[in-house]
Formats: sequence, C-alpha cells, structure tokens
Amino acid sequence: MSAKGHAPASLPPHAVLEEAADWFALLASGHATDADRAGWRAWLDAEPSHRQAWGYLDRLSQRFEPLQRHADPAQIAQALGRPAALRKTRRRTIAAMVLLGVSGWAAWRQPLLREGVLALAADYRGQPGGTRQATLPDGTRVWLNAGSAMNLDYGTGLRRLILMKGEILVDTAHEARPLVVDTAHGRLRALGTRFTVWSRPESTLLAVHQGAVEVSPAQGGEPSVVEAGHQLRFTASQIGATEPADPAREAWHRGILLARDIPLSDVVETLSLHWHGHLSLSPAVADLRVVGGFPLHDLDRTLALLGDVVPIQTRRPFPWWVSIEAKH
Repeated sequence: MSAKGHAPASLPPHAVLEEAADWFALLASGHATDADRAGWRAWLDAEPSHRQAWGYLDRLSQRFEPLQRHADPAQIAQALGRPAALRKTRRRTIAAMVLLGVSGWAAWRQPLLREGVLALAADYRGQPGGTRQATLPDGTRVWLNAGSAMNLDYGTGLRRLILMKGEILVDTAHEARPLVVDTAHGRLRALGTRFTVWSRPESTLLAVHQGAVEVSPAQGGEPSVVEAGHQLRFTASQIGATEPADPAREAWHRGILLARDIPLSDVVETLSLHWHGHLSLSPAVADLRVVGGFPLHDLDRTLALLGDVVPIQTRRPFPWWVSIEAKH
C-alpha cells in the first residue's frame, strides 16, 4: 500500500480502481445489456489507466476464483484473513521469476523486484496475513511481521541477522558472540536487549524496548547508541533524532494494531499486510486521525471499530475487494 492513494504505488488512482470494480460487478452479474458492454468498452479505451485497472482486477479475481466456487462470501472473507488462503501465490510468484531470464538484467536492477525475489528465498519469512515466531539456534527469539523476510548468518565470532524486508522483533539470548541486525541502511548491534527493526525502502526504524542498541549507518559516520524506551530512523548516510518509542512497534506481535493519533492512511497500510485481498482508501479520508487499539487479524471487526471513531464507510463489491470511503 502506498502512504497516499492507498493502493499499491504501481496501480492507478483509487477512483479509477473503483470504476473498474463497478464495471466488473455489472458484467459479472449476468444482467449486463449490450449497451452496458458497449459502455464498458468505451470506458476501457478512454484512458491507459482504465485498462491497467481492469487488468489488475481481472488478475485478482482469478486468484480468488477457487475460493469463490466453494465457499459463501462469509467463508471467503474469513479465509482471506488466514495465511493458508494464498499459499499458492508464493509458488506462482517463484515460478514467474524464471521469466527473469527472458526479461533480463534490466528487470533485475529494479529494486522492488529484486527485493521480492530475494525475500521469497529467505531463511525466515513472516506468514502472509500473519506473524511468525522463530527461535534461533542460540535461543534468540524473533517475531516476523506479515510479509517480512530475514536471513541468518551465524559464525564462530558473530551472530548476524539480515533483514531483507519488513519488520522483526528481537529478544536477544545472552552469549559471548555479538548479535547484529543488518538492513540496507546499516548495522544494529544488540547490547543485551529487546528491540524492533522495521526496514522500509527509504529508511530503517529502530525501537528499543529493553537494554540498548548501537546504530551504524552503512556509509560510515559516528555510531549512536539508542537506550530503552526510545526509537529513531536512519538511512545509509545519516541517523535521525531520537524520540520516545512507539508501543505499536511491539504490539503487532500480539495481534494488536495500536494507533496513537496517526493518519488513517497509516492504519490501512498496516492492515493491508494482514489482508490477502484488495484494500484501498479514498484520499478524501486518508488524513483523518485515529486513536485506539484494533485487532490485526480480524478486518471486519477492525473496520467496524474504525467506523465508530472516524466518519467512514466501507464498500465491498466482492468478498476480496474492500474500499474505505467518506461516510455520507
């Protein structure tokens, strides 16, 4: 999900996607007339973004077609919140990566594509739509948020975790070898601690819950030690200011989305990691402020709770398509 626009960054705007959903629902209803079909073709040809939106929706509907054949809408919605719902997706994606040999080096140089391929082959992956707990050989415990990926490199003198993407919570086991976490932006050295690392394309966020962590940017510079109860962001070249740690950075491993006066867009971005279907947000309500705690793995319940604290309504033309709009 993008921070603004509230659909993946490569997709057309929210309004165009909603138009595509309306056309799709009409054509799939069995009640479309010749005039309706002519109108759809005219809409499809009017803008490149219309054809792009239609292709996205068509691919998504095919992905969930087996579910729709064998379950009622309530069962589909329940399945969409479970990791098992899309196990085939990862296999299909891996198979598609074989095409890199055809598309060549130019495709591999795209950072998001490269990151996605490497994440699929990672030693540890967060479950799609859920979190995963892993106990490492030394007794260190790691929780991986949905969609996260991590590699492990334990040697005789160093315990090294490589966070490929996403977010992990680390509860460090004490032993002689130092434990470090590497991201694209630098290295974090645990100083007897419990901490969260969230790697995003533009920066890495470190939140320390117990003990302390030393931060060293990838391009050099003076390291900085972050004490318990604090967090900061850093890039490959600089370290940001320290601020109080956000409890939300630890609450997710308990299945709680903790919102402390944050934009609705941030809430939806987090929810999208735990939902297998399409979840989008109208720009008209993206900046509404949200406070409260919400269940990460029960989208229907969370949307109902959100409707009690901000003026929104949801639109669901298909079980796997949820749009959040301004309440009329």
